[in-house]
Amino acid sequence: MDIKLAVLIDGDNIPSANVKEMMEEIAKYGNPTIKRIYGDWTKPHLNKWKNLLLENAITPIQQYAYTVGKNATDSAMIIDAMDILYSEKVDGFCLVSSDSDFTRLATRLREAGMQVYGIGEKKTPNPFIVACDKFIYIEILRNQSEENDLEHAEKATIKQSKYDKITQKDITFIASTIDDLSDDDGWAFLGDVGSLMQKKQPNFDSRNYGFQKLTPLISSIPSFEIDRREDNRGRLKLVYVKIKEKKGKGRRK
Repeated sequence: MDIKLAVLIDGDNIPSANVKEMMEEIAKYGNPTIKRIYGDWTKPHLNKWKNLLLENAITPIQQYAYTVGKNATDSAMIIDAMDILYSEKVDGFCLVSSDSDFTRLATRLREAGMQVYGIGEKKTPNPFIVACDKFIYIEILRNQSEENDLEHAEKATIKQSKYDKITQKDITFIASTIDDLSDDDGWAFLGDVGSLMQKKQPNFDSRNYGFQKLTPLISSIPSFEIDRREDNRGRLKLVYVKIKEKKGKGRRK
């Protein structure tokens, strides 16, 4: 059963492009029963949003900028979020913003038992990212949309230029998570590895590196070994992963 989500968008801090891809992404995690966007709709920079709101059934919330230099949108979003929380009509929230001002809100919602998803640009400050259960970069959704519109040969160029490269730091992070969950033979269930990595680092996403799923990402790294096993009924393929032992060295726990 899908969880009910409240989607709250900071219109002053999020570009209007790729809103369709953004809503499709949100639908993977639950049913967006409340969809609101906040901003001063008297300002011309929000004009691009207007048609998109109708197409995606997003309700605009007017918030005048009472003081120059202060973001009244933040306050309106936070007040609405708390009202929705106490109404007990949803099971989780999706906060769409690249603004660290929502860090405390995300923390408070999680304290209340809510599932919190964040969506924002890669410039989003880390405190807001780690305050969410999961954080998705808008750039990744944009890259996926562009790939779908291009021929196969051009996709390779996008993957080389627009996705993050896997660094030794990333490999060490994955390896330490595998080690946390591995059995005496060094094997860990990949589903559990993915879940723990998400808890440790909410913005970890295989799509950041150009892979749609975690299995092909892990398979692309020579340091790891993949094993596909059938379940007890012989129906499902369960994927396990281990750190490859260096020649001449035993595995240490």
